[in-house]
Amino acid sequence: MKLSEILPQEHILLDLQASDRWHAMEELLDHLIAAGDFPAEWREEVAHSLHQRESLVSTGVGGGVAIPHAFSESLQDVVAVFGRSIPGIDFEAQDQELVHFVVLFISPRNPYQKHLHALAAIARMFTKPETRDAMMRACDVEDLYALFCNKVVVLKD
Repeated sequence: MKLSEILPQEHILLDLQASDRWHAMEELLDHLIAAGDFPAEWREEVAHSLHQRESLVSTGVGGGVAIPHAFSESLQDVVAVFGRSIPGIDFEAQDQELVHFVVLFISPRNPYQKHLHALAAIARMFTKPETRDAMMRACDVEDLYALFCNKVVVLKD
């Protein structure tokens, strides 16, 4: 499965408005619900799980990237949403830099391998500075989505 399969164009938020990590996760979760691919009645469960996870240690992995993630007992497959913040968000990242790219994903608790494969694939997507630079320069959602489609990052089933 390609990363673009769990991150459809409708799950891309070009301009995150949040100024902190907590509001960024809420904004992305709300975007996912508004896209119609995640039921509103699951919001509280997932928001709580995201906040618990983020309270342990920041999901700001460095290089301007954060990967907040949570589990849901209700899901069968991984669901993801991407947000870009031009000014950056303080995620208390490991490198102390502002985060410009946030990929929030929610996994089914079982099988756990889906969660690990998604996390690894998302992290690999952002390893090259050229990829991050292209994402910053993207003018619209279509350009960002094309980057996700063209990047050879494969999730294992």
